[in-house]
Amino acid sequence: MRITIVGCGSRGTKLAEAADEMMEVKRIYLVDIDKSRAEAVAKGLNKAEVVDNVEEELYHCDLVIECATQAAAIEVIPKVVARGVDIMIMSVGALVDDDFRENIIEKAKQCEAKVYIPSGAISGTDGLRASTVGEIQHVELITTKPPISFEGVKYIEEKGIDLKSIKEKTVLYTGTAREAVQLFPRNINVAAIVSILGIGFDKTKVTIAVDPDIKINSHELRIKGEFGEMISHTYNVPSPINPKTSNLSVFSAIAALQRIVKNQWIGI
Repeated sequence: MRITIVGCGSRGTKLAEAADEMMEVKRIYLVDIDKSRAEAVAKGLNKAEVVDNVEEELYHCDLVIECATQAAAIEVIPKVVARGVDIMIMSVGALVDDDFRENIIEKAKQCEAKVYIPSGAISGTDGLRASTVGEIQHVELITTKPPISFEGVKYIEEKGIDLKSIKEKTVLYTGTAREAVQLFPRNINVAAIVSILGIGFDKTKVTIAVDPDIKINSHELRIKGEFGEMISHTYNVPSPINPKTSNLSVFSAIAALQRIVKNQWIGI
């Protein structure tokens, strides 16, 4: 299998390193808006080479993994599925636009491309997926992170919130998943995953809080429906490279890649 990784930040680097160790992966193409960053990653790998853009090797590629940003995902995803190439999407918030998402799904069907979305930094997605077979009344996501996770977030700056002055657990946002994904594009991809699997972006409730007394990222998923009730709580260690994301989100993508290259589907 030949794969292309778009984005060589913390997630892309870890995925590239893992892919380099997989015997099923024969070649890794690296793309980044900062070419020097991709080159730095490639130097430490045996199977990697840097290309200028995602389209350069699409004819020789079996899978594209998007590890960049929502903006990059919006640009890359249509090009990939239109060529009939499978894609794994990490910036799931890019799919918040209903028309865009439906167009991608339809185009993927027409061109026989598969779209993979790892479960990311949250557990309980298997139960949520199963519960949608019946009626669901309520889906709620409560995310709590250390203050450092929200540094540089435009919403925080516009609200004039001083993260360093917060001394106790404080709610930053309560509302729909649709708005949360747009306001916190690098912090709450799990809300997009939950929404797509469950009852949609407008019906999924999201609460985002900051707590200076914790060093972990907490995601609590509450579901109520015809099946009964479910609460899943995940406590994630933040990535040492990028505190805005969790180690589990990277592990989830690596695990998904392992399933894809081996064509093994257990627990689906």
